[in-house]
Amino acid sequence: MLKTHGEGTPDVVSGSLPLSDEALAARLNDAMARVEDLLERKLSEGDEIVSEKVLHLAKAGGKRFRPMFALLASEYGDRPMCDDVVKAAALVEMTHLATLYHDDVMDEAQRRRGVESANARWGNSVAILAGDRLLALASGLMADLGVATVRHFSETFGELVTGQMRETVGARGGDPIEHYTQVIREKTGVLIASAGYLGGLHGGADTERISALHGYGRAIGMVFQIVDDIIDVFSDPEESGKERGTDLREGVFTLPVLYAMAEDNETGARLRELLDGPVTDDAVLTEVLELLERSGGRERALVDVRAWVDEAEQCLTHLPDGPVTVALRQLAEYTASRVG
Repeated sequence: MLKTHGEGTPDVVSGSLPLSDEALAARLNDAMARVEDLLERKLSEGDEIVSEKVLHLAKAGGKRFRPMFALLASEYGDRPMCDDVVKAAALVEMTHLATLYHDDVMDEAQRRRGVESANARWGNSVAILAGDRLLALASGLMADLGVATVRHFSETFGELVTGQMRETVGARGGDPIEHYTQVIREKTGVLIASAGYLGGLHGGADTERISALHGYGRAIGMVFQIVDDIIDVFSDPEESGKERGTDLREGVFTLPVLYAMAEDNETGARLRELLDGPVTDDAVLTEVLELLERSGGRERALVDVRAWVDEAEQCLTHLPDGPVTVALRQLAEYTASRVG
């Protein structure tokens, strides 16, 4: 089996999605084991020279939130966690993994999920080809799942690519905050939304429930990303396990930074002076982080987090009450609370 949280398959009860309903937790853990088995079998296909590379990040771990959400979404239909749902869950995770390989090449990343990135280990060409191989394997699962899934994923992947392109070319004189929001909606929100859509579709849910799950996924993806961006700037490294200002070192200005830079005061003016590209000097990074602490960027970003949580919860009003809906509501609140 692929390893995620230490040895064995992920325990979703104690992992990123705690569940109070023991029967649901047991079904979900069993279905996640089937997803992990399918991922390992599919990613191991072909010549070892290829499979070694495509298994690299899958073996490194990850929360597997997207496949877990797909499995949970299937509970709103009459075929919960069936084999097609397991395929859909694996399909979404494969696509997510492919984007990580490609992102690391574009970002020149050295590490991912606690291990050496594929591009650092084998070079950019191999990393790109490994991502392409994952997309090829995902396409095979799409074909098994039928035309509706192929059509949906063509739209999903088109949106993913558009978001990456939008991020690469920049705001081009437009509103940087609107640009940031659109990028994360397309890059992060779309694939989590797709997990909800495909889980509901192959679980046999009706159109209204599938739409609600798609909308919830989009909103929770926005919460995840904005919260991660706040943590990158304001977290205590001892608690988060992450070095502060990683995005700033890469020249990526996220929502709390953009809000701070837009302030019409000395703090905003100094930030605009300092942040004209990647922050490579440690002394400059220290000053920037101190300025951000004094700004209102964090608070304004948290207002946006709350708005997206409210949107996620509004989507849940279109779903029946029960243990899955309770878990999804708790997930939205938990995700927002990670900023402390």
